[in-house]
Amino acid sequence: MGFLEEKDKQEIRKMLQEMDSPVKLIVFKSDANCMYCQETAMLMDEVAQLSDKLSLEIVDVDQEKEKAETYAIDKVPALVIEGAKDYGIRFFGIPAGYEFSAVLGDIIDVSKGDSGLANRSRKELAKIDFPVRIQVFVTPSCPYCPTAVRMAHKFAIENENIRGEMVEAQEFPELAQKYEVYAVPKIVVNDEVEFEGALPEPHFVKQVLRIIK
Repeated sequence: MGFLEEKDKQEIRKMLQEMDSPVKLIVFKSDANCMYCQETAMLMDEVAQLSDKLSLEIVDVDQEKEKAETYAIDKVPALVIEGAKDYGIRFFGIPAGYEFSAVLGDIIDVSKGDSGLANRSRKELAKIDFPVRIQVFVTPSCPYCPTAVRMAHKFAIENENIRGEMVEAQEFPELAQKYEVYAVPKIVVNDEVEFEGALPEPHFVKQVLRIIK
């Protein structure tokens, strides 16, 4: 039995018609100590079958360590959404529940190679000329989390120095404890700036830019 019902597949097929260019879904998994690796691979396989412009690659991190290192994958399950290039979009943990919508939105953005951000945001983010890592801690039942995840991923598309990561707090409790995640979404930027909530685009940009001042 699959994850997606037929009515969901029809809606997703229609949405994916907005894609411009091919997109690859890369799932990193391990057969050891991974709670949702198999489920993540199965879910992405179902998605990949809904468009001719989508393809799926499954990578076993135990057998392909170099590839995992190349994509900076340090925990599994992990999902990379790659278009003409690797934009730095990462999902750590199964993108289920509300987070599934973020996957679909990211696929469209990556296929277009465009963040869709406002011009002012683009100009502000262009000031970042060093590596920035935005971790967005989420739970599948959080309706506000996908907005924050999408924003981090749009920033990653906009500036190659930025990497945007969704981290499912329940699957990685040690990280949730490290960053004192008591409410989601919680955003951590380069281990220096922390804030909570799905902020509007201008405010999210402002918080991220705090690290360069």
